Amino acid sequence: FHSLAVCADGTVMAWGYNDNGELGDSTHQNSNVPVNVRNLSGVSSVAAAGSSSFALKEDGTVVGWGKNGFGVLGNGATDDMNLPVPVSSLTGITEISAGNYHTIALKNDGTVWAWGEGSGGELGDGTETSSLVPVQIPGLSGVTSIAAGKFHFSVALKNDGTVWTWGNNDYGQLGIGSQTDSNAPVQVASLSGITSIKSGYAHFIALKNNGTVWAVGENGYRQLGDQTSDDKVYRE
Repeated sequence: FHSLAVCADGTVMAWGYNDNGELGDSTHQNSNVPVNVRNLSGVSSVAAAGSSSFALKEDGTVVGWGKNGFGVLGNGATDDMNLPVPVSSLTGITEISAGNYHTIALKNDGTVWAWGEGSGGELGDGTETSSLVPVQIPGLSGVTSIAAGKFHFSVALKNDGTVWTWGNNDYGQLGIGSQTDSNAPVQVASLSGITSIKSGYAHFIALKNNGTVWAVGENGYRQLGDQTSDDKVYRE
């Protein structure tokens, strides 16, 4: 229930719901017009989670603010913050993506780091343990893009056009042909030649190098665009 915008001067504006400090203006007052996120400049991109906010700075560091359940702000604590705080020990970051209670970051060396809730395996580190600080996802390299699903899962696109997923799989959103969760990255074997990925609540879509679009996961609201309302546990 809130939105973020990066301004041309590298500052960030926010508006909407603010009970958890997600507007970053040092208050907990909702705003129906944009307000400046305080103490923040040099920002290149932003990511809005359920009740938290994140900014990637031009120097490759990441800051977060808002609700901090499960340590989703990555600052080693669980206290909510109504002003930006640095995510611990992250440098060289090129992309960030936020789920409801977990966040992932892509580093300039092609590795992926995750923090926050881990009960669904969404941190991809082989456990179901939450982490208050970023942890590297083992065995995952050559990544060019990432997408954190809202419902405890994540997606990564590698430089060879393959797609890898991990976390909760209740709706088949991992695209591996089953509804089995995975706490480590698994390849979506049926997808190749992918150039872009995006995730929703419990589904993700992928753009192929021939211009076609593929979707997998929850479909109760027809979000897979295949003229049905059936969940898909494989690409469709």
